[in-house]
Amino acid sequence: MSQRVLISDDVEAIHSLVKIRLKDEGIKWSSAYDADSGVDLATKEQPDLVLLDVDMPGRDGFAACAVLKANPKTIGIPVIFLTASASPEQKVRGLELGALDYVNKPFDPSELRARVRGALRLKYMMDLLAHKAAVDGLTGLWNRVHFDHRLATETSLAKRNGTTVSCIMIDVDHFKNVNDSYGHPFGDSVLRRVAELTVGICRTEDVCCRYGGEEFAVLCPNTCATGAAELAERIREAIEAEIFERNSAAIHISCSFGVAEVSGNGEPTLVELADNALYRAKEGGRNRVAVMTIPQAVSAAA
Repeated sequence: MSQRVLISDDVEAIHSLVKIRLKDEGIKWSSAYDADSGVDLATKEQPDLVLLDVDMPGRDGFAACAVLKANPKTIGIPVIFLTASASPEQKVRGLELGALDYVNKPFDPSELRARVRGALRLKYMMDLLAHKAAVDGLTGLWNRVHFDHRLATETSLAKRNGTTVSCIMIDVDHFKNVNDSYGHPFGDSVLRRVAELTVGICRTEDVCCRYGGEEFAVLCPNTCATGAAELAERIREAIEAEIFERNSAAIHISCSFGVAEVSGNGEPTLVELADNALYRAKEGGRNRVAVMTIPQAVSAAA
């Protein structure tokens, strides 16, 4: 997969020279010709590396680097300074601001390739670690950390844009009995299959997570409670129809579902509402879908 590099330099010839020197690296390029445009483009495009000229009119490269490293959206993007100065003081200043490296003008082709390759390799490893840190090891779904992050993002967007976001909380019924009766390895296989069935039915834009233990959560952006409840019912039916086997015995598993929505006009208490709906589903006999909305609760058993 190609990585993207942003060049922020006020001299157009530098852009052409860098691209020529690195033409065999499979890089996708973006260009900015002043520091402010470079910062804006880095924020928008999230490149894998920024090659940043130190000496530019207006805001210089040091100021631009400070802005990038102060922004949570761009703090993880490696920065390599391009400079005609070999001053140790200037290099120290840039490194203290958070830059990864320096390349001196005029460029030595081998040095430029080596430093860019190293920075892109580091970014790839950082992205890989970040992804692994957000993924549940058993099911391969997003984990609770990722869920909490997306929940904050989606509820904030709903509030700002006046849209709706729904949440489906899923709990495997009597899961302790499953583990006690058939063993934890079988219980793990149940959780993995529930995850597979859930992802297979959800839309691409839905965020499927393992919330913890035998609980799962699905965030449904731009979806009202009615639509989320219909989705939950399809997942419920698929899980109910699934046949698990243990020692030649056919075992059926069921799940309870709690669905809630919030809009831009409501407080973002989405998980609390969905949890309350899940509790209603369990009280109502399990293996069903219950729905709660603001300002009043409505229970819908499937």
